[in-house]
Amino acid sequence: MKSKTDEELVSLIVQNHRPALEELYDRYVKLVYSFSFKMANGDSEKTKEIVQQVFLRLWTIKRIYNPSQGKFVNWLLTITRNIAIDIIRKEQKEHVTVQLEPQEWRQMKDQKTEDVPEQVSKNLLKEQIQEAKQHLSQSQQRLIHLLYWEGYTLSEIAKIERTPLGTIKNRLHQSLKKLRNYMSEELGGVGHGK
Repeated sequence: MKSKTDEELVSLIVQNHRPALEELYDRYVKLVYSFSFKMANGDSEKTKEIVQQVFLRLWTIKRIYNPSQGKFVNWLLTITRNIAIDIIRKEQKEHVTVQLEPQEWRQMKDQKTEDVPEQVSKNLLKEQIQEAKQHLSQSQQRLIHLLYWEGYTLSEIAKIERTPLGTIKNRLHQSLKKLRNYMSEELGGVGHGK
């Protein structure tokens, strides 16, 4: 296992090959732990929970990491960040804003959505969603987060949320509409062009 690349190990994990997960764990547990520790503000119990969830997500995700989208370590840390935010939000039961650096926005995967009548511009999503998304409900924020940050498809999100695909599509449509309305107000109506 030690001679295999991260990509090869992830491919094996998708086939339920436990030694591949153990190897990735050995390679990255210290990094994931230290990153999680920082996200959890030094709370070691919360850190352990985040680390456990990260490697559980790797085991159950069933989506192959794509090296053309960046380094495996960045992908892994993005998963770690998302899990940490979810755990922190659940505990605090209130909205937590995590400031993202420009390079973290650039890591965000561009992807087309399924059967959505209109799409919000990339600029809105990548540069201004941090402000605009505060106007969304918790479920709308989670949908945007899963779709545009974690890169799940709408079908995958429907399974994760145990919600009909039609409901997810409708929620996305309403979320994007809300974001567009907010942005066009903020930009003095400029957002109604293309």
